[in-house]
Amino acid sequence: MKKNIVVTGGTGRFGNHLKSISTKHKLFFPTKNQFNILNFNSMLKYFNKTKPDIVIHLAGFSRPMELHEKDINKSINLNIIGTANVTMACSQKNIKLIYFSTNYVYPGINGNYNEDDPLKPFNNYAWSKLGGECSVKLYKNSLILRVCMTEKPFIHKKAFANVKTSFMYHDEVAKILFKLLNKQGIINIGGKAQYIYNFAKKENKKVKKIYQNKNMKIKVPFDSTINIKKLQKIVKVKF
Repeated sequence: MKKNIVVTGGTGRFGNHLKSISTKHKLFFPTKNQFNILNFNSMLKYFNKTKPDIVIHLAGFSRPMELHEKDINKSINLNIIGTANVTMACSQKNIKLIYFSTNYVYPGINGNYNEDDPLKPFNNYAWSKLGGECSVKLYKNSLILRVCMTEKPFIHKKAFANVKTSFMYHDEVAKILFKLLNKQGIINIGGKAQYIYNFAKKENKKVKKIYQNKNMKIKVPFDSTINIKKLQKIVKVKF
């Protein structure tokens, strides 16, 4: 059945991929002026105009991650309060809400995390995304996606050879997304568990190998790999 879908944060990296996807659904990509997640009335006004069946909530504050340590007000406003506002607006209008979270909400120590494992966000960015999850989880007509994705090809000149993750490219996640529209709860989305360098060199032959150590100023979890068995029961994931 064809649905009206509002995508917040449509000017971001992943939102741009959604614009290129061929789908039977009608997608709306409001600007920040049209749909301000910190202005409840602007959201209701846009909903009244477009009458969406689903909201895919991408809008928020992500990079650079170190700014979440320096500017917690922005992190709280956009990722926690903003997401709570979107949730309340969707609840008021009985609109399905799909929220993009991150695999960084898991501890990032042992890897292979499934959706029911204990959570311990790795950094302030992940804490802010978990804060958003809290409001979304209160609303039953919702789906939380803990996503591990990146740009294609791998954009960095160096990649860690001792850090594991479950990266999937943006375009791959975009294709999967439309097969999950009717699902609820929490679903991990990602690819094969592997070292970042091994993943990166498949598309970027010039990437150089480096190793993370405790003295580095900006660090990532050593093993943030996720278990995607739940996802694979719904859609086939190619490695």
